[in-house]
Amino acid sequence: MSHEAIMTTVPVLETENYRLRGLREDDASELFGFMRDKNTMKFITPDPVKSETDMWQEIQMQLENFAKRKELPWVIEDKDNGEVIGKFSLHKLSMWHRKAELGVIIREEYQKKGVVTEVLEQIIHYAFDTLELNRIVGDIFAENEGSEKLLKKYGFKEEGTMRQTDFDGKRFHDTVIFSLLKSEYDALQEGR
Repeated sequence: MSHEAIMTTVPVLETENYRLRGLREDDASELFGFMRDKNTMKFITPDPVKSETDMWQEIQMQLENFAKRKELPWVIEDKDNGEVIGKFSLHKLSMWHRKAELGVIIREEYQKKGVVTEVLEQIIHYAFDTLELNRIVGDIFAENEGSEKLLKKYGFKEEGTMRQTDFDGKRFHDTVIFSLLKSEYDALQEGR
């Protein structure tokens, strides 16, 4: 299947407990409910969305990026209750360079409960085996020990630290870059 055919709609991906489906305009209210929370967003941005209108505009931007084949935006739903519990994207997507960055936000009450552990495997599989990407990047705040541990669990290699990349209003934060290559992913799959 061609990349053009793949990129006409955001695919539904399923795990045992979660469903990833394409981001929609009508997700603004549910996403705003947790993406406005500073604690939920502490490793993402010091300046979370301020209104449902801002959230809707952010969704519009992501949908425009999808139309330009620069992003695949999903929401994560809990299969038990259908609630939107997070957002996941492959952004900075380049089909020419065959690479993308991971972006994930999980509602606070679902954090540290294995959600990302469960969905990340499905995303990585989709990125390498369906989209045929060669490189996936995860860049995280240096203090984000949980994400660092998770990326390493899936074979991501630390590439380095970008110093003082983000300001939170009080201090600067370093960003640590991790990546996983298709050849590394294949080797890990053969070893299982």
